[in-house]
Amino acid sequence: MLAEKFKAKGEVLIERDLNKNMAFISESSLAAVGTPIDERSEEQAKNQTAHLADILIKELQDADTIIIGAPVYNFGPPASLKAWADLVARAGTTFRYGENGPVGILEGKKAYIIAVSGGTTIGGDSDFMSGWLKFFLGFIGISDVEMIVADGIFGQDGEQKVEVANQAVAKI
Repeated sequence: MLAEKFKAKGEVLIERDLNKNMAFISESSLAAVGTPIDERSEEQAKNQTAHLADILIKELQDADTIIIGAPVYNFGPPASLKAWADLVARAGTTFRYGENGPVGILEGKKAYIIAVSGGTTIGGDSDFMSGWLKFFLGFIGISDVEMIVADGIFGQDGEQKVEVANQAVAKI
């Protein structure tokens, strides 16, 4: 619904389903994924995981607005969302090391997190997804983050919570 609002305004959207063709960093791909394109060895240049990371990073660099639909699975983020974060965190490209630690490079972007859970209260003690995701986005420089929440939707008032989230989207 939120993506459709941006499309209706004539904005260009790149949609990425993290459940399709996602790669996970492994010991063999770690060096290639973390190395900027122009500094890779011949072997690293052939690494498919690094190639996917390059595409994902380019999508973030080109975006003005990022919409992340993030369900809570067993109190945390889905494995595919964590894999995405592992692929887009690249020193010198999405963050750099400053005098006082890491500094995000992808500044000036707006992110919307549409967080959904069956029983976990978003922002509660057992929610290890939303805080992690907001922290990660800030780590890469995206600090303007708005949460739209439909949590505990398997409870008695689940439909009402979804409606409240839809109303929040309608106000954007």
